[in-house]
Amino acid sequence: MTALAAEASRASSTTDMLAATGRVLLAAIFVLSGASKLADPTGTITYIQSAGLPLPTLAYGGAVAVELIGGLLLIAGVQTRIVASAIAAFSVAAAFSFHANLADQNQFIHFFKNIAMAGGLLQVAAFGSGRFGFDQR
Repeated sequence: MTALAAEASRASSTTDMLAATGRVLLAAIFVLSGASKLADPTGTITYIQSAGLPLPTLAYGGAVAVELIGGLLLIAGVQTRIVASAIAAFSVAAAFSFHANLADQNQFIHFFKNIAMAGGLLQVAAFGSGRFGFDQR
């Protein structure tokens, strides 16, 4: 192997490791949030109702599925581009549904946190899982 090929291989390994680490870090908040919703369905459904969303029980099930199952799929690198796109859309929808009062400092921060997470997820959607994901198998 030439020096140039060895350098390219190291760079590729680093990129793939960074992609996997990024997926885990992005997914962590969704897996934890989904698990907390699963642990308190009544409280979560009440919160969804208080936001005025229709069909709160259905919305609850959808949120748990997107966050918990989607987060785990993202970590594993399964259907990464589709999953990352779905979670990004969910994050934007949650920002507008639950954190739209931008006059409130806390809501302002949560709104833009969701938007920033969507941006990171769109990067994953654009570039895929990298070598360390089931998409590559």
